Amino acid sequence: MKNQLVAAAAGLAMTMTAGSAMAETITLRIGSGHPPGVVYAGLMLSYFEPELKRRVEERTEHKINFVEGYSGSIVKVTEVLEGVQDGILDIGGFCFCFEPSNLPLHAFQVMLPFGTMDPELSLKIAQEVYAEVPYLSNVFEEKFNQILLSRIADGGYNLGTSFPWDDLSDLKDKKIAGAGLNLNWLEYAGVTPVQSSLATAYTEMKTHVYEGWIMFPSAWVNLKLYELGPYYTLIGFGSITWHGLTINKDTYDSLPPEVQEILREVAHDYELQTGIVNKREYDRLVDELRGLITVREIEPEVRKAWAQSLADWPQKMADELNAQGLPATKVLNLTLDRAEANGYQWPVRYVVK
Repeated sequence: MKNQLVAAAAGLAMTMTAGSAMAETITLRIGSGHPPGVVYAGLMLSYFEPELKRRVEERTEHKINFVEGYSGSIVKVTEVLEGVQDGILDIGGFCFCFEPSNLPLHAFQVMLPFGTMDPELSLKIAQEVYAEVPYLSNVFEEKFNQILLSRIADGGYNLGTSFPWDDLSDLKDKKIAGAGLNLNWLEYAGVTPVQSSLATAYTEMKTHVYEGWIMFPSAWVNLKLYELGPYYTLIGFGSITWHGLTINKDTYDSLPPEVQEILREVAHDYELQTGIVNKREYDRLVDELRGLITVREIEPEVRKAWAQSLADWPQKMADELNAQGLPATKVLNLTLDRAEANGYQWPVRYVVK
């Protein structure tokens, strides 16, 4: 009943502001559980919002206003899917890692660790997989009353720690944080995993809840995690496309057709920007970290050994998801194949049957 009332109120609000082609002002509630210091959330604020406003107001008679809710001020990182579904947010950005029950297959690149570290290539691979598996896009509308506007690439994942390490054996008695499925990268390698989120990362590192994070350099710099983790090791877990930007379907349907068209256009450009900006920023941020803390690249044989320790995990995930009626084997093999077709060589070529 609560959700129905929220949705009804949200629908009424949108009817008043954007319910017809004659509407002069469209107000959209937009946000994320993550702060703007995380690249995709920052791009929502600095690129998606102003571009949508500019293009709509230049090409139509309508105006766009935003009510912003970043850093969990409207919904937490674990609540964005439901928040958009219920109309608490009109547009939300979030990590699929926080929806292991609702969107278990959408983290498919995480199930194949040590993939490309190039965010643009990661996004391209994901786009090609989505194109061949309509379920990945359609499920948002069919089950969660929202439309997937953009897939979002991350910067490449490495390992930041409060201590130096050279080999997997150095991590055996350490607690390392991750989010969702990437905890398996730790567990299968014999490292103690701790579930966390960037919203609490600084405090939890400071209070020794854990001693490191599987993390991309933008967060290590922008959230000042380097203050607590003065060792950043370039191991290359991969750049993962496992965030999304969605819009409430009732909100979308209430928009004038010309605004819908521009919204889709801006969302496509924003999607590309997540790859472009993360790729551009990666080297700059790693260089910035070099001036702040100890940054080193792990030996290739250590990376390969870690990948080998995870060799059985993709098949286990495929079996579990296939049993739920999801096309996991198809999606994982498409991802492996598309990566290779785009020139990437896996350190360990996972086999999924």
